[in-house]
Amino acid sequence: MLKKVVYLFFLITGGTLGYLYVPDIVNFLDFTDMKWVASPFLGTALGAIILFLISFWLVDYIVGFLKWIEEALIKIPVGDLFFGSLGLIIGLVIAYLINIPLQDINIKFVSQVVPLFITILLGYFGFQVGFRRRDEFVNLLNVSRKERDKKRMVTEADSAETATPKAKILDTSVIIDGRIADICQTSFLEGTVVIPQFVLGELQHIADSSDVLKRNRGRRGLDVLNRIQKELPVKVEIYEGDFEEIQEVDSKLIKLAKVINGVVVTNDFNLNKVCDLQGVRVLNINDLANAVKPVVLPGEELVVQVIKDGKEQNQGIAYLDDGTMIVVEEGRNYIGKTIEVLITSVLQTSAGRMIFAKPKLLEKAL
Repeated sequence: MLKKVVYLFFLITGGTLGYLYVPDIVNFLDFTDMKWVASPFLGTALGAIILFLISFWLVDYIVGFLKWIEEALIKIPVGDLFFGSLGLIIGLVIAYLINIPLQDINIKFVSQVVPLFITILLGYFGFQVGFRRRDEFVNLLNVSRKERDKKRMVTEADSAETATPKAKILDTSVIIDGRIADICQTSFLEGTVVIPQFVLGELQHIADSSDVLKRNRGRRGLDVLNRIQKELPVKVEIYEGDFEEIQEVDSKLIKLAKVINGVVVTNDFNLNKVCDLQGVRVLNINDLANAVKPVVLPGEELVVQVIKDGKEQNQGIAYLDDGTMIVVEEGRNYIGKTIEVLITSVLQTSAGRMIFAKPKLLEKAL
């Protein structure tokens, strides 16, 4: 079908060119004995036949090019195509308005060449702006729609905004860590869980690594995502968009959080700080883990097993079930034993909590 359309195009084009130019060519060459050739109808037939014959050599190349364009357009998401086309139209309209006064200038270069250059340039820029900044335009439309809703029904809109939890955007580190699945299972994490496509790509890259440790971490992350999506009572969405002008995955996460007004979930200390600096809400799994650690106060008693000796003389080291380290003064003689200890002080640092204690037997002896 496409070949027939191309043949028809060449036939009509050839006939039109023959009708317009063959009589002028005959008159220019001054074929006095062949005036009948200058007939417009004969020129139409001659032009149509010539271009139709030429089309036999060009049709396969043209059809192949058209199919390539068709496949490329089909692969582009509808949203990207729509906003790209909208940007192209706006760019062409602006170029047309700019070119109107230029056409009145008598300088041939300015009146003919410059308008063509401006049209191509603004058309290109318009398409690129619409295509690459689609997410921001969508968010802008959503914001405008929300503002209109607020004007119609302020109280109801405000209450709905308060009741709707924000989307939680998972980064690569928190997925590999695995604890996010347990948190989702307890229903402490409200709202939609968003997994960006570029995070999935990074996980896939890690899972395909030649390094065994990295490969195992990547596969663990993919298993965690599979569990969250199929087994846990949370709504999971895959964000298909990408920010091609941004290279770093962490920067893309921050950009996405701003676009959809979401919350970044991570256990990356550096990403946490950058989010704070840019005004993006962030949930740090490590902060949550520190917050739910068992609270112990000076003067309380614990039963612990002294595992090894400490850095200082006669110190022993024990651990709580959550991994919190307990430094037992004069505990070196109790290594391998389970004893009662008395908490003397608690030190909280950014690296975690450290507890200092001494054996209760020594307290009784005093």
